[in-house]
Amino acid sequence: MTTAADADRRVLLVAHLGKPEVHDLALVFVKSLTAHGLRVRLLRDDAPGLGLEDAAEVEVTDSVDDAGRDCELAIVLGGDGTILKAAELTRVSATPLLGVNLGHVGFLAEAEPEHAEATIDAVVHRRYTAEDRLTLDVTVRLRGELLLRTFALNEASVEKGARQRMLEVVVGIDGRPLSRWGCDGVVCATPTGSTAYNFSAGGPVVWPNVEALLMVPLSAHALFARPMVVNPDSTMAVEVLETGTDHPSRHPGVLWCDGRRMVDLPGGAHVEVRRADQPVRLVRLHQRPFTDRLVAKFGLRVEGWRGAAERRRQGDADA
Repeated sequence: MTTAADADRRVLLVAHLGKPEVHDLALVFVKSLTAHGLRVRLLRDDAPGLGLEDAAEVEVTDSVDDAGRDCELAIVLGGDGTILKAAELTRVSATPLLGVNLGHVGFLAEAEPEHAEATIDAVVHRRYTAEDRLTLDVTVRLRGELLLRTFALNEASVEKGARQRMLEVVVGIDGRPLSRWGCDGVVCATPTGSTAYNFSAGGPVVWPNVEALLMVPLSAHALFARPMVVNPDSTMAVEVLETGTDHPSRHPGVLWCDGRRMVDLPGGAHVEVRRADQPVRLVRLHQRPFTDRLVAKFGLRVEGWRGAAERRRQGDADA
């Protein structure tokens, strides 16, 4: 039965509708949630694809920076890229994100599509929690002038602009220069992003409840070029050096944030990455350890583990 309180409940639905299976699952979520009295908000570009732009229980928004306003959570159907898109859309409202994995690894997702019914039931009956994930504040300056300010959930990466040429950078921590590298780039990541680009670049896997920032060089030609874990309140800096080989019409570097937002970096650009004031909130339906998530998402082999049996034997001996 729908109550007055239910009538005020809204969820944002963000879906990667390029796949038929996502389209079908999105319809299941919309119809089931609205049948339970919740209102569903869709992005303007998604509503026609689902044929729901005129449905009474569906709201359509044109907002690209406050789509989650007044929504208790955002349900995201897709892979990690779609979840990162949803993080942008809900940045202002700080709406918690519930990811349903229809991608490959789907490390940021909490649920699988075969468990859609249980996921919908958990949303309807509010059987979920939300955990804060550290995010990055990223600024780009050129000779003191601010060129860009943005954020990232996974990472900000400074990369070479031309494949045939290395990028020359000087990196620093907390306002002090640390090392100069000729490299393919530098990844500055969060613990959440430690299993993304950072992982592929050989950086450490960091448990998400650990507060830290990561800096990982990409194919650096230098003696001191190792992944680094720094204080969460530190400021990491990457300066793109001007070299005599730079072509005047080509920027030597580019900045990517979460692999979604890109800006060219001219020689002399100064990129600073620090902890942002506002976290991203991820919905959790199960309180399983992060270790179990690593094993499941990466298909890690754990045959032969005898930890539980050894603890039981030790308990019997102590008794």
